[in-house]
Amino acid sequence: MRRRLPVVTSLPRSGSRKVLPLAPGELHRPRLAVWEFTLACDQRCLHCGPRSTVRRPGELSTEEALALVGELAAAGVGEVVLIGGEAYLRDDFILVIRAIREAGMACGITTGGYNLTPARAEAMAEAGVQSVSVSIDGLERSHDHVRGRPNSWRRAFQALANVRAVGIRAATNTQVNQLTRTELVALAELLAPAGVKAWQIQITVAHGNAADHPELLLQPYMMEALYGELERTLDRCDALGIAVWPANSVGYFGPLEHRLRARSGGHWGGCSAGTSVVGIESDGAIKSCPTLGGPSNTGGHWREHGLEAIWSRAPEIRYNGGRTLDDLWGYCRECYYAETCMAGCTAATEPLLGRPGNNPYCFHRAEELGRQGLRERIEQVAPSGGQGFDNGLFRLIREWIDPARRESEGPVSIDEPRVSRLVEPSGPGRPVDVAAFTAEQDRTRRAAAGGDAEQGP
Repeated sequence: MRRRLPVVTSLPRSGSRKVLPLAPGELHRPRLAVWEFTLACDQRCLHCGPRSTVRRPGELSTEEALALVGELAAAGVGEVVLIGGEAYLRDDFILVIRAIREAGMACGITTGGYNLTPARAEAMAEAGVQSVSVSIDGLERSHDHVRGRPNSWRRAFQALANVRAVGIRAATNTQVNQLTRTELVALAELLAPAGVKAWQIQITVAHGNAADHPELLLQPYMMEALYGELERTLDRCDALGIAVWPANSVGYFGPLEHRLRARSGGHWGGCSAGTSVVGIESDGAIKSCPTLGGPSNTGGHWREHGLEAIWSRAPEIRYNGGRTLDDLWGYCRECYYAETCMAGCTAATEPLLGRPGNNPYCFHRAEELGRQGLRERIEQVAPSGGQGFDNGLFRLIREWIDPARRESEGPVSIDEPRVSRLVEPSGPGRPVDVAAFTAEQDRTRRAAAGGDAEQGP
């Protein structure tokens, strides 16, 4: 495939993901496309949302992928990020990179880097990739455990060296979970010598493989301690010359909010899924949120409808743009910042509690509850069905911080998980029938294993 790349002396100036205010009557346009180029993967991560292993059935052909690049440019996309699985496991990924750049869009790759060899890095640079973000999840022991492959941490750092050697900007992204939540400062000391100048931090969300590993998930009551680790990390990163970029799942109006988002408006402004961001799966499914999947987030398939029709008309894509305060529930419905925040990142909450609108992973919320002597924790009440982007269900328990009072008085309140947006498209949703949900998940697992999906639990 590399031999098919035309030799060029320059490529067009690239666009960006910058979003301008809408004109009166103007519809939102996608500025950032995050494209799962293949589901094939060379690692077996415990937190993987799509449960990447082998290629997804019916993945787009090279010709189809190139056609989709043209539609992305026509839609107004300024930046395309290829993810997976691992994008480099398809030989034609460099042809698509070149097409993205020739269309005037920026192109980046997010990768685990396990087999990002010098030859692949050279081909990526030749094709026009401008940045590569290598996933490094904490220190070596934590990373290798979560990634499911020996020496993956060392190979990730080698991938950083390989891309820097060919002149590609190197960045890093890190999943914060129960293993890594105290390792950020120490990791910063290692990223700086590796040439990392930009670092995205996100929390592990409760879907896909992570739904089967609740021991990885942060407890909401850990947010204040995580805040202290983040503050120390920001101090070190300022000294080391690393720009920290919080993902959508981090922050929300605590004391560090302005510092965390100084490069992106100064405070959280709401979920961008389906307003300025579009997700693409490797078989051409178009969705609002790149992190989520499933029928409540997928607007349709590119082969059937094309990008423009799905983006402009599919209700699953338009959902975020039409949300109101009446879609919030629990603590978030009464929060001072409700109208601006709209309960934070939907990818952090929908897999956890069944629907968006109530987000316990909030620094402001943890701090305010702490002043009242309260904390929150999650407790799993239903398993996942074992499919990509699926989820189990958790209840949210509010209780006293004081152990003696917690033991003697029990929970102060419990938010049970709610029905999905497939059942009730808007509003706060009613509590879900956990037994029925569990039975359906059991049927899904048996069907995937070759059993009879029509049998009872």
